[in-house]
Amino acid sequence: MVNTRSKIKKIQNTINLWFSKAAMADTNHLATESGALIGYNDDLLIEILLRLPVTSVVRFKSVSKHWRSLLSNRRFTLLYKNAGFFARSLYIPFDDENESIPPFRNLDFYPDPRGIRIMQSCNGLLLCRSNEGNDRLYKYYVFNPTTKQFAVIPSILGGMAVRKTIIFMALAFHQTDCVHYKVVCFYFPEPDDVIKVQIYSSETGKWKISDDYMSLPDCSIDYIVFWNQAIHWYPFDDKSYFKLDTEEFQSLPSEDFEDWEDALYFGESRGHLHLVARVDPRESRLQLNVFEMLNDHSRWFLKYRVDLDELTDAYPEMICSNLDPLSLDYYDFEVFDVVRGEEEEETFMVIRVPGKVIRYNVVDKSFKQISDKIGQTRGIYVHRYIESLVSF
Repeated sequence: MVNTRSKIKKIQNTINLWFSKAAMADTNHLATESGALIGYNDDLLIEILLRLPVTSVVRFKSVSKHWRSLLSNRRFTLLYKNAGFFARSLYIPFDDENESIPPFRNLDFYPDPRGIRIMQSCNGLLLCRSNEGNDRLYKYYVFNPTTKQFAVIPSILGGMAVRKTIIFMALAFHQTDCVHYKVVCFYFPEPDDVIKVQIYSSETGKWKISDDYMSLPDCSIDYIVFWNQAIHWYPFDDKSYFKLDTEEFQSLPSEDFEDWEDALYFGESRGHLHLVARVDPRESRLQLNVFEMLNDHSRWFLKYRVDLDELTDAYPEMICSNLDPLSLDYYDFEVFDVVRGEEEEETFMVIRVPGKVIRYNVVDKSFKQISDKIGQTRGIYVHRYIESLVSF
């Protein structure tokens, strides 16, 4: 079996050595014939650079104008995807065996003296706000932690009176379908008892007020997801997503399964919208259903049935033995994420058990610990992050 770690290390050492030679060479000529072969063979160069940490890729942009153009081109930025998640401000990669070191470990390097809080992640960008202060003083940012680029989002239209009525903000961005990111503000302007929408476009740098509106939801919003050109939220209400192309509120079906009010997870991966719920919370076995939404928003269907009995055997601390086995709190766990792989057998779930984070393959039922830095706290909001070289 090939030692992946040593292979990646060898490639990194080779390309770093070649980079040093190229950097010392004349501006318009590479150092060696072999260097020239690599330097002007875009396909070979991309294959090599995709195996390197993003810190090296960013540094290699200075080799030449050709390299800068190649590494900034959408052809490369769409392929370069190392992934993990933020738990609060701590970044944890999904692959703990990958020696690619992210260009950040936390979000403490941005110029807001009050600190920042992640509100949503979306295809390599983060929507954040000031960590402290009142509703009228919050600042909102869009960040790319990989390139350390950020943009301050201007205040919504209407001044202080409207800013204090913001319910939530959402980020819409996709490398091919929504290349200019949008920030969507949901608010209820007094004295109206409805939710209205403003949309900010990075292309125009301006806010606009949408015409459609919806009634106030009965509960607070736990999940915000951009999928299929729309902003979705959970828990569901009379309206449960907002289409950006038509600027209309729409509803998701909830009659396809029982106990949808008790979902454990709601999110998107590789163009698939998922909802996770217990098979039967009143049974002692720990089984999960992973539902997927059809692209036309017409119906949920069961994509995976996940049996976690082997996980409870390996981590008995998941079981709260002082409680009734039929209690909803008998198992101490949380579903952090559902991540679809390029191949079906690569799909996995990210699950928190007490003090640990587990990567669980939904197909072959294998699992491994990827972090022990999460602590014992329940209810931590996590945000998947794909390292991105996209500039804005």
